[in-house]
Amino acid sequence: MSYTPLDEMPKIRDSLRATFRKGVPRPLAWRRHQLLQLARMMQENSDAFVEALAADLGRPKLESLVAEVCVVIDRAMICAEKLDEWTKPEKVEVPDWQKSWSPTIHKGSKGTVLIISPWNFPLILTFQPLYGAISAGCCAVIKLSEVSANFGALLAKLLPKYLDQSAYRVVLGAVPEITKLLELQWDHIFYTGNGRVARIIAAAAARHLTPITLELGGKSPVIVDGTFDIDLAAKRILWGKSNNAGQMCVSPDYVLVLRELQDKFVAALKAAHDIFYPEGPLNSTSFSRVVSEAHFKRLNGLLSRTKGEIVFGGKTNEKFWFEPTIVKDVADGDSLLEEEIFGPILPVVPVDSVHDAIEFINARDDPLVLYAFTEDLQAKQAIIENTTSGNLVFNDTVQQLSVKELPFGGVGESGYGRQILKYSYEIFTYERSCVDIPKSAEPSLSVRYPPYTQEKVDALSTQLHIKIPDSAPPSGNGYAH
Repeated sequence: MSYTPLDEMPKIRDSLRATFRKGVPRPLAWRRHQLLQLARMMQENSDAFVEALAADLGRPKLESLVAEVCVVIDRAMICAEKLDEWTKPEKVEVPDWQKSWSPTIHKGSKGTVLIISPWNFPLILTFQPLYGAISAGCCAVIKLSEVSANFGALLAKLLPKYLDQSAYRVVLGAVPEITKLLELQWDHIFYTGNGRVARIIAAAAARHLTPITLELGGKSPVIVDGTFDIDLAAKRILWGKSNNAGQMCVSPDYVLVLRELQDKFVAALKAAHDIFYPEGPLNSTSFSRVVSEAHFKRLNGLLSRTKGEIVFGGKTNEKFWFEPTIVKDVADGDSLLEEEIFGPILPVVPVDSVHDAIEFINARDDPLVLYAFTEDLQAKQAIIENTTSGNLVFNDTVQQLSVKELPFGGVGESGYGRQILKYSYEIFTYERSCVDIPKSAEPSLSVRYPPYTQEKVDALSTQLHIKIPDSAPPSGNGYAH
């Protein structure tokens, strides 16, 4: 795969900016066509995309179709259908004396944007922001990860055949290429990846006061309190952890289980594992591999330093296949709790109560997702009220991504900004307030003009005499137990 020459970067950005300023992506019919072309590209080349993802990640066909290819087809078509609704100017309710001003919110396109996508789900995490940018009437440069080289080469070949190259371009490369892109001014940057790189991107964006969206992941915990069917909980957790070999920003990272249930839970994980992979995961066509030698060595390093007990799994081979691995009796400070695992290792941390689980989570960075398996309504309410996470899921894992009407995104260290359908569209638009004040409004405005008399001061400062309702602080500290 040949990389995009560094001296081409400013030219590409400038050509896209010229396209935007000419108004090429402004008509809704143009945007609709690009969205439907995106869906066609997915549909007509689905086998090629599945093969590229298999070459990069060893991923099973079903996972690539369900989690990436079919999702993009569906959501690009929904965007095309919803364009009129989303882009319609919005009238706002105002007091009677301002109604003649026609207060309106217009949805403005931000301009020329940069989308930086990762290697783990390169298709959906490239096109989810892209369909938002297209819907918003923006032009976009797409910087693909060099790690998923087969996908990158395929998209670089296909995109010009389907989308307008004056508005949408692919850039291939590694650190020098992304560094060059970040030297340029963009109207928005959308980055999916890790916090270390996100800080570099945020610093580069700050130099130009460029708004950014960060989708960062993190250590997404799971609480298991025993009130939900423990066998089903184990099955659903292991499925979420095994998807893409755990290389997913919403993958369950570690499990906090009541101490007396730990062995029962681990046994249920083993039973689900044996059903999923009767011939063993290293011989299964339903399991993915670790993406690269560097990530493979990182995972082995984490596992070699754990003080927990490896219950099952841990086997690997020279082609970077790594079995789902369960480690119990993991304690605070363990190597498996240092960083996002991003692989098929699942630490099990015993705790004495849901309250202790909440305290454990709150002592760490805010996660992208918090999972909890419980049918206890008080436990659910305590988790809702006393934790912070980008998303909260009860009694399943990963499946929240299929609810396309909900926003998806992080908080704090797990990122900021929201995406999926209309939320992706809104990332790349801004609300442009507009009023049109007629001559007939002049009588109501005359009080603003000099000379300023006491009568005018009294007329324009009535809030000083409004009765403010009595109030008092609540009793207790507000913490739900």
